[in-house]
Order: sequence, then C-alpha cells, then structure tokens
Amino acid sequence: MGPDRLLEPLITAADRALKAISGGASASRPSPAEHLRAELSETERRQAAALMRVNHAGEIAAQALYHGQALAARGKATRALLLEAAQEESDHLAWCEARLRELGSRASRLSPLWYAGSFAIGALAAAFGDRTSLAFVAETERQVERHLDEHLGRLPPGDERSRAIVRSMRADEARHASTAHSAGAARLPAPVQALMRQTARVMTHTAYWL
Repeated sequence: MGPDRLLEPLITAADRALKAISGGASASRPSPAEHLRAELSETERRQAAALMRVNHAGEIAAQALYHGQALAARGKATRALLLEAAQEESDHLAWCEARLRELGSRASRLSPLWYAGSFAIGALAAAFGDRTSLAFVAETERQVERHLDEHLGRLPPGDERSRAIVRSMRADEARHASTAHSAGAARLPAPVQALMRQTARVMTHTAYWL
C-alpha cells in the first residue's frame, strides 16, 4: 500500500474533525423543529440554551467516538455501521447548532477537547476488536438515552422546538444501540460502564457552563 493510500484515512479523519468542531456540520434530514414554535421567557431561554449546549457537546463526542472506531475497525460491515451512525449523529449536531443560534447562544468552548478525547477512546475501543467496539456503541447510546430523557424533563414545557429535536435524537440513539446488539456487541465489564458514566457526567456538567 502506497503512502497516499495510508494518508487518505487520516486526511478524511482530520476533515471530519474540523467539520464537527467548527460549526460546519450538515444534516441529511430536515430538522424535527421545523414548523414548531417556542415561546420562552428570558430565564427559560437561558435554561434551554444551556441544555442544548450539553446536547451539542454530546453529539461532538458521539461523532468523534464513531470516527475513531471506524478508523480502526477491522471489518467492513462494522465500519459501515459506524459511519452510518456517525452520519445520523451529524444530523443531530447540525440540529443542535441551529437551535443554539436561535436561542442566541453558542457551543461549548471545549468542543476540541470533547472531540479529541472521544476520538482516542473510540480508536482504543476498536483496537480490542469489533465486538468490543460495538459494545461501546451500545453502552454509549443507552447512557445517552437516559441523559436525553432527563433533558426532556428539564426543558421548558413551551420549548417545542428543542423538545422535538431531543425526541428525534433519542429515537435514533435507541436504534443505534439495538443495531449494535444485533451486529454482535459484547457486554462491557461493569467497571468500564461506570467509568463511561463518570466521564459523561464530567463532560455534561462542564459543557452546561462552558
């Protein structure tokens, strides 16, 4: 394999990273918030913006995780599954970016850190084999589902635009977890699951403010 063939995956990975963290995500599906309204007080607007910033940070991390896993995946079928999931996460990212702009807010200032850390975790998971990599997908999506359920309870009742986005994201995450299981995901040890929860907690609490 020539140098160009070796560099191509790395160049592609770098391009995906730049698009994810620079606000250049594009959606292949229309936003679930289209044609919906949101009547918010200033306090509600700030609350919704902080929660959607956390969701945006989570989608940055999801993009990076799948990109890292796809880069190191051993099987073509696993790589295709991961890249398909990453494309749907890109939709989520674009929807969250648009909603943050509508709310007069911004993405987390630590987006490059979330991406770099998650990419490294994804590549490390893939190094243990495709079944372990798929297990990370399944466990990550289970945790994200719980996180999004919590946000549906915390978003202002009148913010139908944000709520529609979160509901659609949740449906996709549940399907990603189910697909990973069907593709042969292993079961992660309990300490690894606990570490993933703690890592996610640090990210979400930090992204809420930063």
